[in-house]
Amino acid sequence: MTSLIPVECRGWWRIVETGTWPSDSLDYLGPAMLSLTGQDDRLRMHYLLAHVTAKPNKTGVSFRWKGVWEFDEHSGTGTVRVGEDGRLRGMFRIKGSDDSTLVAERADAPNKPIKDPPPFGPKWGWRR
Repeated sequence: MTSLIPVECRGWWRIVETGTWPSDSLDYLGPAMLSLTGQDDRLRMHYLLAHVTAKPNKTGVSFRWKGVWEFDEHSGTGTVRVGEDGRLRGMFRIKGSDDSTLVAERADAPNKPIKDPPPFGPKWGWRR
C-alpha cells in the first residue's frame, strides 16, 4: 500500500553508486532504478531485473526483491534511508552472494516501464 512507504522515501530513485560494482556498468539494462511506491515496485541495476516488496522500518524502508541476475534466478534484501543530503543510502544483499552499499538520487519514473524479469532458466535474448 502506497501510504505505508514513508513520504521521504516514496517514489523513484536513480541508483548512481554502489560499493561493489563499477558505476560504468550499473546501467547495462537501462538506467539503474529502484521504485519505492508501494505498487508494482521494481529494481533494475547492473545485470538485475527484479520485483520489489517494500515496507517501512524505524529509519526508512526495508525491502525484499526477487528476479534475475545475469542469467539466473536470485533474490535478496535491502534497507535504505534518506540521508541529510537528500540521497537514498543503504545496503543491497544478494542471498548467498554479494552485499553492497548503494546511493540513489530522486528521479522521475522511467519513460519506458522496467521490464519484468525473464523466465528463469533460458539465456536472455534481449538487451535494454
